[in-house]
Amino acid sequence: MTMQSTLETMITKIDNLATNGLSGVDNSLAYRIGEVERHFHSYEKWYGAAAVPAGETHIADRVAKDIAAFTIDAGDDAWGAWVQILGSDDTAQKYDLHRLMITDVEKDGAVHFIQIGFGTSGAQALTDGTYTEVVYKPQATNTEETPIAIQTRRQAAGTKAWARVLSFDQNTGTVSFYFGLHNYEG
Repeated sequence: MTMQSTLETMITKIDNLATNGLSGVDNSLAYRIGEVERHFHSYEKWYGAAAVPAGETHIADRVAKDIAAFTIDAGDDAWGAWVQILGSDDTAQKYDLHRLMITDVEKDGAVHFIQIGFGTSGAQALTDGTYTEVVYKPQATNTEETPIAIQTRRQAAGTKAWARVLSFDQNTGTVSFYFGLHNYEG
């Protein structure tokens, strides 16, 4: 078989054969393309604070009439405490947090630094580097009219999520929000 015919055979395989996508070999080309496709062409679910939380396993409920936003609070020009926003039993599939809908803030016009971490605790997320950051500055109306896109890696089902905030040059400063996420098989 010549190099040209081998190349043509390989191209034919790429063009004509079905792949297993997220059910296939982890990190293969077909798997990675499946992950990108699922991210952009999937359903987004929104969550708030669980009406009846259970330890660190059930923290978030799907949005509904009586589901409150999560609220995080900054320290005195310092990071506030980590607040758990997703429990180990709250997802049955792999997921990624995708957007925040900020519904209220205490300090209009102040710059807010928000961290969202993934792991056994917020502190562990910092140590492991498994967190993302968002900078948010509300105007005088103190709420956004549209969700804020955030970038996170896909997490395994059962991975807990945490959030905290620092309100720059402020003593405390609450931020209330809901979050949207994508679920994935594989």
